[in-house]
Amino acid sequence: MRAGCWRLSDPMQMPFALTAVLAFVLVLGPLVVLHELGHYLAGRLFGVRADAFSVGFGKELWGRTDKRGTRWKLSAIPLGGYVQFAGDMNAAGQADPALQGVDAQALKGTFPGARLWQRAIIVFAGPFANFLIAVAIFAAFAMAYGVRVTPPVIGGFAPQSAAQAAGLQVGDRITAIDGDRVDDFTQIARKVLLYPGKTITIAAERQGKPIVLPVTLASQVEKDGFGGSATKGMLGIASVKPELKPVGFGEALGVGVSDSVAAIKMTAIGLGQIITGDRSTKEMGGPVKIAQYSGQTMSLGWAAMVLFAATISINLAFINLLPIPVLDGGHLAMYAAEAVRRKPLDARSQEWAFRAGLAFVLALVLFVTFNDLASLSGIGS
Repeated sequence: MRAGCWRLSDPMQMPFALTAVLAFVLVLGPLVVLHELGHYLAGRLFGVRADAFSVGFGKELWGRTDKRGTRWKLSAIPLGGYVQFAGDMNAAGQADPALQGVDAQALKGTFPGARLWQRAIIVFAGPFANFLIAVAIFAAFAMAYGVRVTPPVIGGFAPQSAAQAAGLQVGDRITAIDGDRVDDFTQIARKVLLYPGKTITIAAERQGKPIVLPVTLASQVEKDGFGGSATKGMLGIASVKPELKPVGFGEALGVGVSDSVAAIKMTAIGLGQIITGDRSTKEMGGPVKIAQYSGQTMSLGWAAMVLFAATISINLAFINLLPIPVLDGGHLAMYAAEAVRRKPLDARSQEWAFRAGLAFVLALVLFVTFNDLASLSGIGS
């Protein structure tokens, strides 16, 4: 058992477990509902009827039907929700095979009856809604607190610093890493954290003169306090004192977009490293780990929790765009195939793709949940 891990059997830790569950619901639930609202609003824009919009899953606790025929309801399991369009066989968006071969007039107002580009926009609108949520949160924090501006100047070194060993000195201003321009100290972290052990090329200015040095990044295993760990690349440098710069709406919006795009890039790179074997699959987390982090950030206050929600929203957008059937990205991949073939996949092919995608997603959920539980119990430590 790793020190610091909590066990569900430990009564002293039960308050945190309850807090984690509550925080998990408060963070993930609204983000999924807003994701589905993105689908709904895009569908409504193109005249596609929604049979149901549910906040939560399972048994209906309360509901009403609006004048458009949409059943709005609250359901028993408060873990997100779903929208089911006319013509969908189920809440997962699987097309009703009974509509195969039906004429265009009968399909009017249904999801299968929408044009291909309209269906693609409706599907994309869900992940895009999650992206916009993250942009709004990051922009709001920039407006409220200002933007921390830290010049990329070395203010000090950590013990056994890779940068110092390579010949960099206090006062050097880093101008580029591997040819990519660096304007702020935060950009340095994005260039090194995901690349432990990699040799990078750093361009810098020293007393007005340019220098270029190769630096082999150190590897550091950081534990998260819940039994999990991640290997990070480290330069071993400290920044000079940062300044808080007030920003207006336009600049804050730009910060929100750039921070959200940077988060997506980091997520994509990390996943790619796991797929290629450059990073351990043990670093993948699932629902249990998200609940743990949710509980931890909730204890730090509302600001930390809202910023954590922005990170989860970005991850929801990214994961849903993966080309896996049953996910939004899988639907978009099938629409791309339909555009190339100039006709949709037959019902049997769609059914098999849906089953394969569902099996893959379930297997992945089981795998990451096992990872979470293993880190809790100290398996493999």
